[in-house]
Amino acid sequence: MRLALTGATGFVGNRLLERALARGHSIAALTRRPQAPLEGVDWVEGSLETPGPLSRICAGADAAIHVAGVINAPDKDGFEKGNVVGTEAMLAAAKGANVPRFVHVSSLSAREPSLSLYGASKARSETKVRTAGIDAVVVRPPAVYGPGDRETLELFKMAKRGLVMLPPEGRLSLIHADDLSDLLLELAEGKGPAGALYEPDDGQEKGYSHKQFAEELGHAVGRKNVALSMPGAVLGAAARIDRLVRGRKAKLTPDRAAYFAHPDWVVSADKRPPAEVWTPKVETKAGLKKTADWYRAQGWI
Repeated sequence: MRLALTGATGFVGNRLLERALARGHSIAALTRRPQAPLEGVDWVEGSLETPGPLSRICAGADAAIHVAGVINAPDKDGFEKGNVVGTEAMLAAAKGANVPRFVHVSSLSAREPSLSLYGASKARSETKVRTAGIDAVVVRPPAVYGPGDRETLELFKMAKRGLVMLPPEGRLSLIHADDLSDLLLELAEGKGPAGALYEPDDGQEKGYSHKQFAEELGHAVGRKNVALSMPGAVLGAAARIDRLVRGRKAKLTPDRAAYFAHPDWVVSADKRPPAEVWTPKVETKAGLKKTADWYRAQGWI
């Protein structure tokens, strides 16, 4: 197949690109900056704000996978531009090129749009997809991890130090980037009905309590640790401090603190992809261990 791909230079997009090539697909991938040549990949320089490059990656594509988005922005306009307007632009390009299937990567945070600007923007992006009048499916990943991820890196660093600071008590679901990539490819290849909305995970019923997750991180880095749940007010204060110290590079922003504090980020059982569409293959304990080993080999932890 010929795939049109956004977000290929990011964490999930990069894993997706590698696994798509391993399946024998060719890819037209959007990139903001020049990339090294890669067999099977046509890099097209541009952004979600440039219609020409979007049309070029969609031309002749059998499916489009829209991974690109904004997870951190200084204000509502930043999220709107990156997640809503950008999705509209990609939808227009795919529709204009008569791409047979559109796979949209949203977020579990879209389930609770009132909690954060990020979640609200992802929910609006889903609405754009549903009303675009094309064959499309939406995927809401929970927390994604794996080698190369810088978003969960901070948690592995804390686990190595022996103290994992966590949001207020709650539960979450997890998925390895390779499993998520495989689901996106299965959908791009035609599995699942048009209009489907899936919330995939590692198959762990009821997910993990924050304490269980901290324990798993400890096993991964080979150290027992203490998990400390922070009250919402403390989490918010920590976010404001992180923003003051690291500015735009802050990992914990007030907006992220708002949805981190929600007690239930477990996927809905009735929205899990059915077995005939996809099943997870990466066991989380082993996946976290391999991720920690990768971080260690790179000198990140």
